[in-house]
Amino acid sequence: MDSEIVVAACAVVIAVASLAVSVYEVRATRQHNRYSVRPILQLQRTMSEGHKAGIRLINSGLGPAVIVSSTLTVDGEVVGAWNKAGADRARDGLAVWPYAVTFLETQSIATDYEEFLLSVDPYDPQAHAEFLGLITRRLHLEIRYESLYGGENYRATLRPRTQGPRQVS
Repeated sequence: MDSEIVVAACAVVIAVASLAVSVYEVRATRQHNRYSVRPILQLQRTMSEGHKAGIRLINSGLGPAVIVSSTLTVDGEVVGAWNKAGADRARDGLAVWPYAVTFLETQSIATDYEEFLLSVDPYDPQAHAEFLGLITRRLHLEIRYESLYGGENYRATLRPRTQGPRQVS
């Protein structure tokens, strides 16, 4: 082998290695960009006597969440999506009618969003015992969402508790 062939072979190896590093960097940058706008939806129960109480939806992620779909189940029976009709069916029969905030599918939930989906204000443990039973033992809510990139199939779920409710004062 003469020196020209060795130099040419080394140049080809360096070019291929450079291409591999470039492809790796592009993939890493794309993944970083996806993570940098990832939404994180959380469903929380909040019950503090004398204050607003209920189920809160919070986007604690770095980007907006696009709602794909939702499923509301009460007493093991699927009621439908978390929309006005679903919220009305969940509240049906309660002595005190809680306030509801609903959303449409394909609606975007902004970064730093924090809103009660189902609430009473002010919360009184005796007057709102039925409501407390609904949100702690009877209601199951699942929200499926994505980032602006799409295709991730994230889920936020509020499941019924198997034990008695925990009181926060």
